[in-house]
Amino acid sequence: MPICNLSDLPQLLTRNQCLLGLDYGTKIIGVAVSDPGLRVASPLLSLVRKKFTQDAQILIQLMRERDIGALVVGLPRDLEGEEGPMAQAARAFAHNLMRHPDRPFADLPVAFWDERFSTAAVERFLISDDMSRKRRSEVIDKAAAAYMLQGALDALEIQGHV
Repeated sequence: MPICNLSDLPQLLTRNQCLLGLDYGTKIIGVAVSDPGLRVASPLLSLVRKKFTQDAQILIQLMRERDIGALVVGLPRDLEGEEGPMAQAARAFAHNLMRHPDRPFADLPVAFWDERFSTAAVERFLISDDMSRKRRSEVIDKAAAAYMLQGALDALEIQGHV
């Protein structure tokens, strides 16, 4: 699985392939998917983390079901744009996927996208929409993954790659 720039992803996808967005967290991984046209991100699931191998198997199944051609992994940076412990953990998770024995990850391109404030922005929106705390906790991670992935898709469109 090569690490590449976001702008390289559209050329690496075959017809009708989608992007899978991952918002890596210590307890939950938010998962979102793009449409094949790389225009719209949709929340897919909030994966409650267990063991790495179990999490990877769920992601492999999603990749096969959704015709995923590349991953966009959220990279949380601090206010100065530096990478802290959570960014390092997200990178480590992506690298562990690259070494996974199941072959779908081996050649899958991965791009990292700065996802600073994605969870906070989504939470503010959900609060303004008068969503209960319980319901917010159920949807916030997958909604943050969609927010992050949509930011990456918007950047591709602005740069003229889509």
